[in-house]
Amino acid sequence: MTDLRAASVAETVRLTTEGGVAPLAVVDAALDRIAVLDPALNAISVVFAERARADAGALGTGPTGPLHGVPVAIKEEVDVEGAVTTFGGQANVTPAAADAVLVQRLRAAGAVVVGKTTMPEFGAFPYTESAARGITRNPWDSTRSPGGSSGGTAAAVASGMVPVGIGGDGGGSIRIPSAMCGLFGLKPQRGRVTTAPHPHLWWALGTAGPLSRTVLDSAIVYDVIRGNLDTDLYRGGKTGSFVAAAQREPGRLRIGWTIKPVAAGVRPDPAHVQAVLDTAALLRELGHDCHEVDARLPDPTAAFVPQFFAGIRSEADGVEHPDRLERRTRETVRLGGWVTPRVTDWALRATERISARANRVFDDVDLLLTPTTAHRPPRTGVLDGRGTVASSLLALPAIAYAAVWNVAGNPAANVPCGLADDGLPVGVQLVGPTDGEEVLLSLSAQLEQARPWPFAFSA
Repeated sequence: MTDLRAASVAETVRLTTEGGVAPLAVVDAALDRIAVLDPALNAISVVFAERARADAGALGTGPTGPLHGVPVAIKEEVDVEGAVTTFGGQANVTPAAADAVLVQRLRAAGAVVVGKTTMPEFGAFPYTESAARGITRNPWDSTRSPGGSSGGTAAAVASGMVPVGIGGDGGGSIRIPSAMCGLFGLKPQRGRVTTAPHPHLWWALGTAGPLSRTVLDSAIVYDVIRGNLDTDLYRGGKTGSFVAAAQREPGRLRIGWTIKPVAAGVRPDPAHVQAVLDTAALLRELGHDCHEVDARLPDPTAAFVPQFFAGIRSEADGVEHPDRLERRTRETVRLGGWVTPRVTDWALRATERISARANRVFDDVDLLLTPTTAHRPPRTGVLDGRGTVASSLLALPAIAYAAVWNVAGNPAANVPCGLADDGLPVGVQLVGPTDGEEVLLSLSAQLEQARPWPFAFSA
């Protein structure tokens, strides 16, 4: 019998469509794992046991789509019908009347939503800690953070509770927890995935997407959820099948690497520098032209900070009980009072200028290789007792390589590199040109095959 804990999305679908395993058995196994593992990790904020079993039972034995019988967990900021969209806090109490469009697409493809995942309130900081839910822990070492803001999703997938989960990325929040938990995490091109029922996620910064244990799994999910509605403020350009991209050779590529962070005063950990150097050497062995570049990436602060504050303020303005917001969140809302609509419009114009400058690096290379984060996974409780300014300073090493690509809008992925000397995962970031997800997926899959990465439950 296949260990369902270790089964990928692709393997799970094979089992439920060809292997004689009922979707209900797969979902029951996931619910059992959540019951056993989550008390120690605090990754799942709510479990939909009754509905999940009913949905799985209704699938029957015939395939319904590319995610037939796959258990999926959804980040708290995404609407799931019948569940409160908490944004990681306690200020909302009314259940969502309908699924977000991406959840509708997952269900239509045969996925079974088994729960929602923890996040810091409004995803404001890259460590998954909140007054409402407490501390979420890294499956590799429970004294360490899984990162954030999609830390609950990362912990759930890395521990084997579910084969894939949905996160969001407004400043690195898919890539950072993927790096800290040993997962593949692709932030897609801005506008690739609909944000409906909302017109945007933190204006030009945010997008939703999966965290997975394999590159192919990510591609399978993206081919299900991508696409736009008329209500979306942004939309990506035309691309082909992501699954096909993950299954083909990338060809010989020009890859530039740099370890220079955009954020001033941040130094990358030696383990992350070594991961870039080792990956560059592997890429050369695979036949690619991989060399150091002076990327001269622009500082994204002028565009990022106003949209960060505007995003937090707009989400906070929409909650039912503002008095129940965390103290740090209320402080963040107050500190962002200077971000008027006029300032937001200015930041969006700055976004276009910064994107144009950042993309100049792709005049000379096909992809860019950097560290994903500057620091190792910090100890849990990193935000305890700290206000907005102190928390923002502590976030800098996490977003030093990531946030510029939220402003620029480019696709960027964390690719695991195995374990560092501290026994925790380490990853590198691959960045593609505008609408460059296909080449990112092809190269990431090639690296995965050449250098397979371990999972937390096999450590």
